Parts: sequence; structure tokens; C-alpha cells
Amino acid sequence: MKKTMLVLFAVVAATSLAMAQAGTIDQNTDVLGAHLGYGRGCIMCHAPHSGPAGNGKSVNDSQAGEFALWGQDLTPLYGKTLTFSGDGANTYQVTLPAQGTLTSAHDANTIILFCLSCHDGNVAPATHMTGTTVETLPVVGGNAPTFLGKDGTGATNPYQNDHPVGGNAIVNCGGKYNWDCTGGNTTGITMAGATHGGQFLTNYPGSFWNTGTPNATNITLATFGTTVTAVTCTTCHDQHSMTVFTNNSGSFATSFFIRGNYVPQTGGNNAAQFCRNCHGAESNELHGVNGVPTT
Repeated sequence: MKKTMLVLFAVVAATSLAMAQAGTIDQNTDVLGAHLGYGRGCIMCHAPHSGPAGNGKSVNDSQAGEFALWGQDLTPLYGKTLTFSGDGANTYQVTLPAQGTLTSAHDANTIILFCLSCHDGNVAPATHMTGTTVETLPVVGGNAPTFLGKDGTGATNPYQNDHPVGGNAIVNCGGKYNWDCTGGNTTGITMAGATHGGQFLTNYPGSFWNTGTPNATNITLATFGTTVTAVTCTTCHDQHSMTVFTNNSGSFATSFFIRGNYVPQTGGNNAAQFCRNCHGAESNELHGVNGVPTT
């Protein structure tokens, strides 16, 4: 009897831990969330016919709508060079594709171009957004800006207060600031089997490294030329799911389209855990603390 109760307790404890890690998934809200576009749905971004003209936009673009049926005006952004936040020693610049040079909707620079066609408030015209998130900021309240490049004052360039993306925003292994994983830069990253990195995945099952077959083996982020572990917009965000992130470990509650278990309003550490996907030096595990689960 005691053995049965002990097993039952272990099952309940494991289930409770999994629920704490995952948070509560809203079963009554479409995962597209704000990207439903007030009921317009997928056609807000992907025009099924005629590219931007299918969304009422008249543009002079020889490739309009040819990739991912993109229905937004890209012409203000073609060929622009953007400089993102850096530490002084690094320059995080991105030069967006020039008009007529698109080759794939999955090209990492093209992804940035597509995202900014809606989210840039500096050179691209405002489209269908109100300029603030539909989700309120956890803990502090209020709403965050959704137009980059026009979301504050005092920056020496419009994107200096935005997380870097591009071929220089590389996630590597080893050294002072990175996980004890293997790979990086021109190869995929393998977290499985690493002493600290592997423990991190146990503590944070809602990590975007828990993908692939087998889990966390040779995972790539974004390909800029030969660099496959650099950061693009979709490294951190899944534009098709605002409330749920799913990987090989299951489905997890999230917010702000984050690609991981990310629900800061629970009062736990899942928001910090998401950032630690790449910023290993700030993790519990690389400080010698291995028993803190994601809550």
C-alpha cells in the first residue's frame, strides 16, 4: 500500500511539475491571436491572389506576392541597411534584399524584410496595426509598441533599442558567455549530452532547442550565407502562434508569439529561461545551480 501511494505521489508530483512548466493553455482562443488581423485571418499577410494588390495596395514591384504570397508592400524597405543594438565591439547590421533579388521566403534576410513590412514604423507605412500589442505587459501593465524604428526617442539610430538579428548575431558554443554545447556558427548546435546545457533542457522542456530528431541535436537557427546559428525574427517568434509553443516535449503556454514557454505573469522564471536559450552565462546551471525547474 505504501509503495502504491509512493508511486501515485510521484506521478502526481510529475504531473504537477509539467503543468507548472507548461502553464495554462487557452482552449478558447485561436493561436493566431493578434495575427488574425481583426478577423481578416491569414490573408492579412498572405494574399491568395495578386500579391499586395490583393490587399488593396498599388505597388511597383516586379516580384510582388511571388514568395509566400506576401500581400504587403516591400518597396520602402528593399536594400535598406539597418543597425541594431550592440555592445560597442560588435556591429549588428542587416542589409535587406534589393528589389528583384528575392529567391526564397525562407531566406533569413527575406524573413526580416517580411516582418518589417508590417512592424517597421520608420520607413514602411503603417498598415493594419494600432501600434501597440493586444496583450498587456505582464507585471508592469500597459502595452508595448509594435512599430520598430518608431518606438522611442534618444536612440542614435531608429533600431538601436532592438535585439540584433542578422549574420553577425551568432549563437555559438563554449567560451565565457555560451553553453557547453557543441557546434555553432556554420554548423548546427547540439545541446543534448552537454553537462550544463543538457540539464538546462531538463529544467526547461519548453525550450526551442528541444526540436529535431533526436531532441536538441544539430539544431540550426537561421542561415545567413554559411552561418546557420544566427538570429532572425523567427528564431524567437512564431508568427503563427501567439499563445502556444509546441516542441518534442509537448505544448506550452506562451505569449507575444514567443517560441518557448513564456508566461511572465505566472510569477515564475519561464521568461528568464527563454532568454537563457542563447544567453547561457546567465543561467542557473552555469552558476552551479541545477535543481531549479521552469515555473
